[in-house]
Amino acid sequence: MKREGLVAGLSVLFALLLVSCQPAAKETNVAPNPNTNSARESVDKASIEAALLRIEKDWSPIPKEKDAEAARRVEAEDVVLVFPDGTVGDKTEDVKDIERGALTAESMEMMDLEVHVLSGDAAVVSGRTIVKNGKYKLPDGKSIDISGQYRFVDTFARRNGEWKVVASASVPIRLPAPPPSPVASPAAKASPALKPSPASTP
Repeated sequence: MKREGLVAGLSVLFALLLVSCQPAAKETNVAPNPNTNSARESVDKASIEAALLRIEKDWSPIPKEKDAEAARRVEAEDVVLVFPDGTVGDKTEDVKDIERGALTAESMEMMDLEVHVLSGDAAVVSGRTIVKNGKYKLPDGKSIDISGQYRFVDTFARRNGEWKVVASASVPIRLPAPPPSPVASPAAKASPALKPSPASTP
């Protein structure tokens, strides 16, 4: 009985495979597969890369110039922003921060920019930002130091012919701990956890 069931199941599977291999009818409501080679070949990667690199380079002066209008243009209405401290924000919050001058810095240098084109309407930009003498002013008036280096990933989607940031995340780059010394003293070997590493000291 099990053998007959297995044969019947394989017959059905074989029939389905034959049907799926048949050419599709000319008039269907099925959209063409966007992952075909022909679709990939028609994507102008160089043009997309140039457009997104221009947007990223224009982004650096926005906080310094309090250019909230530029943020409104580039960020999608439903953008998801993940900040270095792990909190999540949205466009409204980001625009308010820019308008009130919450972020100040002597300089914000972007480098190591790489564009990863996913399709004609989607791409990811990754890179590194170096913030010198950076401060973030909290709503209560206190400021925190945000100087340092950050890795970021910005996800772009083309909407109505315009590239918009739909998601952005940034994380601080932590300095690696120094390598262990070749000859450690017995005292250092006995209690390494009692001394904070240079990377963990403020």
